[in-house]
Amino acid sequence: MDDPVNTVDFTKDEDGTGPVTADGMMPLWAVSLGWELRRGRQVILNGQIRDRWWFEDRPVTFRELVAGVLEARGADVVGWWDPVAGLTFPLPGHAERFAQLDADRPRAATRSDGRDTPADNGRGAPRDTPADNGRGTPRDTPANDRPRTTPRGRGGSERERDRSSLLSPRPAGPPRAFDDVVATVHRLAASPDAATAFVFQDVDHHLPPGQMESNPGYLRLRAAMTDAVTPRPTPAGRRPHARNAVLCAVGDVGRLPGWFHLEDPRIATLHIGPPDPSERRLWLTWLRGDFNGAPDATRHDIEALVGATDGMSGWDIDALARTSWLRDAPLQKPDKLLELHRLNVSVDPWTQLDRETVARAADVLGARVVGQSKAVDAVAAALQAAFVGIDFGGSGTARPRGAFFFVGPTGVGKTELAKAVAELMFGDQSAYARFDMSEYQQEHAAERLAGAPPGFIGHEQGGELTRRVQERPFSVLLFDEIEKAHPRVLDKFLQILEDGRLTDGRGQTAYFSQCLIIFTSNTGAEAVQDLLSEGDEEVPYSVLEAHFTRAVEEKFRAMGRPEIYGRLKPGVVVFDMLRRAHIVKIADRLLGQLTESVRERHQAELVADTDTLHPWITERMSDPEHQAYGGRQIRNELERLRAAVVSHFLAHRPTPGSRIRLGIEDDGTPWVRTEEGNG
Repeated sequence: MDDPVNTVDFTKDEDGTGPVTADGMMPLWAVSLGWELRRGRQVILNGQIRDRWWFEDRPVTFRELVAGVLEARGADVVGWWDPVAGLTFPLPGHAERFAQLDADRPRAATRSDGRDTPADNGRGAPRDTPADNGRGTPRDTPANDRPRTTPRGRGGSERERDRSSLLSPRPAGPPRAFDDVVATVHRLAASPDAATAFVFQDVDHHLPPGQMESNPGYLRLRAAMTDAVTPRPTPAGRRPHARNAVLCAVGDVGRLPGWFHLEDPRIATLHIGPPDPSERRLWLTWLRGDFNGAPDATRHDIEALVGATDGMSGWDIDALARTSWLRDAPLQKPDKLLELHRLNVSVDPWTQLDRETVARAADVLGARVVGQSKAVDAVAAALQAAFVGIDFGGSGTARPRGAFFFVGPTGVGKTELAKAVAELMFGDQSAYARFDMSEYQQEHAAERLAGAPPGFIGHEQGGELTRRVQERPFSVLLFDEIEKAHPRVLDKFLQILEDGRLTDGRGQTAYFSQCLIIFTSNTGAEAVQDLLSEGDEEVPYSVLEAHFTRAVEEKFRAMGRPEIYGRLKPGVVVFDMLRRAHIVKIADRLLGQLTESVRERHQAELVADTDTLHPWITERMSDPEHQAYGGRQIRNELERLRAAVVSHFLAHRPTPGSRIRLGIEDDGTPWVRTEEGNG
């Protein structure tokens, strides 16, 4: 007889070839479950077991769907165990059938130590009692001890049950304890008298893996799975399972001991992922009327939303319909709808920016990052575009608000500009996060960004990058010295730049649509000193720009990742070297920070003698070797001035309100003098 449920179009051509596609009856993973049951394999279902699916043209829970599949495949009794509710029966009438089967089975004997022992050996016969001869009488029981009436008779059956109840009274209702349930399931699954199916959900939480006391429970459960037999056909002629089903349902198969399912070919693992496009199309078709703007929606609008909801669960799609009303976002605008749904924030920092502040972003950033007008102008233009919100069309997976590749000499303000952007756009430097790519040189380092896969240490913690973006979706992310990262790490960045999202090892997705991504590199910086030494004149910016652009492109080609450079090329920003006109400004800023430190800690005023300090620092930074290190070298040169101030405070202990002058001799020796009473 044909199966009662037509779940798929199995073939495309008469020769049996062609794709398998789901229709409105059930998702594809449920079809795969049915196939595995036909093959006689037990199944461990793992993945999105908390989601909602469809079954026979209506949304149902995971439990309802699996129970319906098991019943459609011939199970007369479907039981469901979980650590909270114990053994329950999701389908009507199955609890009564189970009670009848359980009452007809031999009960457990009581050992001398007071513990129950299974009465079944896994094949329908009691473990600690003589085997049945098929007529209800134990083979090894003496004839004069046999009952006068066979247990097949009504009176005999009642007397046998009465005797057993006197010796071992049983509680009312199905068993609740895990060991009792497994023992009962083992007896029923190993008997061909009835077609049974049982699902154990969240057994990994009841039996924590890695603990020795959990192993016996897993061993008993595996024995119930592998000892299951093929049931006899029912009188109605329904086709039963190839074997009685004993299944497991867990969120993460990595939490189960590997030996539990990997060492037996009769146990298969079936992963349940998020709905595929055809499944999402069904969801959106059913829920179409629940969306804002549904009366005016076209088929094209539905298809756009199908693409935009990639990776979303059934529950997410249902919640998305509610979001469309809560945030007044019709389904005709999938990008806006998905963004509001994922971020779940009522205040968007981008919309809260002052228009005038954005318009003069170049001036604000230029005041903090000295001597980098080209870089500042490029970043300011990108920020203004992000604020206005004008861009090329999207597909629901919005790319980051901006992606830059900062390259140039070391110590010229690349990191400082990233911090300035975070403070300007989000009003808080904590919106800035730096990832040192020198720590991601190994192949396994990619797992640090997106999290370890299931079954590996640290899986439950997620990735450093994905966790950061999930917690703070509005961020400036700086990836320093990107050329040092392993190629597998670069692949993660390509996904972020193309799709605007990254899924961690736990299956949770981080969205980068509200982030600014900044990569920095010193590629080509080692040749700057040679460029500076070629002549007495300063190197023009155009020469530096051509040099660094060529160096970066060659670097990515040598790494075998030219596509990443192609994606970043519009955002490549070459930083200029520090010119003589900028050296004094940076030195004055650092001296101002030193003055503020003295005022805060000792209530004294530090005054820099610029007449001696400016010529000295300019002369020191004219050396090509020093010039190649940029602002860091200026700080290194001023370190001797800070040391002189520290020595002066230790030796003279200036009183609060004192005025302290700081300068330098012609030979480069710092001097510090206290002017008492002038504060």
